[in-house]
Amino acid sequence: MKTDELRGKLFLLLATMLAAVGWIASKLVILDMPGEVFIAARFLIASLILLPFCYRQIFALRFKQIAALCGVGIVLAASIEVWVHAITISSTLSEGAFIMSLAMIIAPFISWLLFKVRPNRMFWITLPIACIGIMLLTITTGWEVDNSQWFFLFSSALLSLHFVLNKRVLTNIKPLTSICVQLFMVGMVGCMIMAVVAPAQFELNGHLLFWFAVSTVIATSVRYLLQTVGQFSVKIETASLIMILEPIWTLILSMSFLNEVVEMQKLIGGGVILLSLFIYIKYSNK
Repeated sequence: MKTDELRGKLFLLLATMLAAVGWIASKLVILDMPGEVFIAARFLIASLILLPFCYRQIFALRFKQIAALCGVGIVLAASIEVWVHAITISSTLSEGAFIMSLAMIIAPFISWLLFKVRPNRMFWITLPIACIGIMLLTITTGWEVDNSQWFFLFSSALLSLHFVLNKRVLTNIKPLTSICVQLFMVGMVGCMIMAVVAPAQFELNGHLLFWFAVSTVIATSVRYLLQTVGQFSVKIETASLIMILEPIWTLILSMSFLNEVVEMQKLIGGGVILLSLFIYIKYSNK
């Protein structure tokens, strides 16, 4: 049992690293490829890669379950569309990663608004800490906030909504089955947007194909597979604590690959956000 738990923790740690790689790969891909094309191709291919592992379970789903998964997948698609737009106009990925990590703090508030599930006491304690972190992270020259940061925050709110809805949908559906269907829906929404906006022409090259493959296979299919297997054998509190490492890896990679320079105030802001998440996850059940 301990071996399975240790393996699960390792899988989750690798999943956070691959998620951070996805930030860098996505930024490098959308420099040469329109975001709509990137989303459609990335998530359709990723869902097809996962399909052999769960196609029997998908075919066994009832129509009502498939409809629910598709609905939740559309919410995820909206979050990812906004996220890609934010990456496109942002010059600092690490800020976006820290802002996106707030989804776990926002989720209880959304659950309260939609389903009257009142947040626990630890939520109200950690919310002001998270707000302080956001202020340190975003406000450097007066009270002016960069547009990309608003989009990252909006994407984080949509991701929180996805968390809340996904928890209700996953009652009798295996996580990998749910992920496969939802990734497919993200790709289909991307295709619909492509049909409406008619994205600009672009040229394929070795650099673009390499980072697209990294984003699709490594940072999406393999990452979600590792994350699903890891979460199956690790307590949810432990899994959540491991998953908040993602913005730290993103910061390290963005400084290494994109030569991003992060001011000390923003580093402190990111640290405060991680502290609020740590306190919330560690003590909310107690």
